[in-house]
Amino acid sequence: MIKIAYVSTYVPQRCGLATYTHHLRMAVNEAKGRKAKDPVVVLTRDPSRQEQDPLLWPLRRDDAAAYGKMARKLNLSDVDVVSLQHEFGIFGGEAGEYVLELVRQLKKPLVTTFHTVFRHPEPPYAPIQKEIAERSDMIIVMNRKGIDFLRDGLGVPEGKITFLPHGTPAPDNTDRERFRRELGWDGRRVLMTFGLLSRGKGLERIIGVMPKVVREVPDALYVILGKTHPGVLKAEGETYREELRAQISRLGLEDHVAMIDRYLTEEDLVHYLAACDLYVTPYPGLEQITSGTLAYAVGLGRPVLTTPYHYALDLLGDHPELIIPYEAEDEWASRIIGMLRDDAVLKAWAARIFDIGRHMHWPVVGRSFLDLVSGVNDHVMAEAR
Repeated sequence: MIKIAYVSTYVPQRCGLATYTHHLRMAVNEAKGRKAKDPVVVLTRDPSRQEQDPLLWPLRRDDAAAYGKMARKLNLSDVDVVSLQHEFGIFGGEAGEYVLELVRQLKKPLVTTFHTVFRHPEPPYAPIQKEIAERSDMIIVMNRKGIDFLRDGLGVPEGKITFLPHGTPAPDNTDRERFRRELGWDGRRVLMTFGLLSRGKGLERIIGVMPKVVREVPDALYVILGKTHPGVLKAEGETYREELRAQISRLGLEDHVAMIDRYLTEEDLVHYLAACDLYVTPYPGLEQITSGTLAYAVGLGRPVLTTPYHYALDLLGDHPELIIPYEAEDEWASRIIGMLRDDAVLKAWAARIFDIGRHMHWPVVGRSFLDLVSGVNDHVMAEAR
């Protein structure tokens, strides 16, 4: 059976990419039908944390020489294919340029998943991404628009790029009512946004329309779930959170907006998502190419409303009634009200969203990823003969 080495951050790091890679690796192992033996090259500032597990190979993020050394280790190993989970910020150097030394010296087949793709790539990111693409045997994107962006912006041949959806847990609605009771949401109509708190998420828009919502749906509750982004915390402390709290107080929404300031485990997040009635991503910026939180909501079959950023359009473009411009305040209010006050509408949308999300569940994505990587390995081996 093919042996894959993943290059990424990894659990227990509190990082979306670490969680993604963990679930992908586990899903691929399930598809293989055997216990995990695939190593992970773990980007870290503290290599000692990985020493206890021989399958976790620490790579010191800010040590430029370590990248070439890791490539040589991979070349001498029994690994068949390397899966590079690429996000600029996890690697050392300007725009993560240190990773280039790894891909330059790597002699194993390379399959790269780009978690960020720019519509109009510019330096310093563009030349780094272009070289990684050129040295990769296959590129995976989680948004079909990423194929066009890489082709038009960086000249990557379209035949080299494959779409694979963002993986998600499968829903278990048997516990939904129990989760709602445990969270104190009995008798409430709950809309929710999850993610690290930072400006640019559009949370002010939903808070601003809640007075209109509450007049029509008196039991409505908007839950804003997540810790403040570490970068925001370092730059300005909790200023933004306090601004949102002031808006809530000014509008008299203390009983209708809840800010939950805590880090969630994967299990916690699934429980919160399963328990909400409506998930919203009111992001004003339109360039976002992936959204793990929107992916999870769709994978778990929750009704959603969103602004028209790239990932939302790719995922939900067949349902334009779910997509609302950020500035359309009255439309946000009417769509939220229309969903929250009608059980039949919520149930119908849950079924439609589930139909989209079932292709994103980890067992499906894991099998597809394994097939793709195995195909690359077979092709490289055939060319070598």
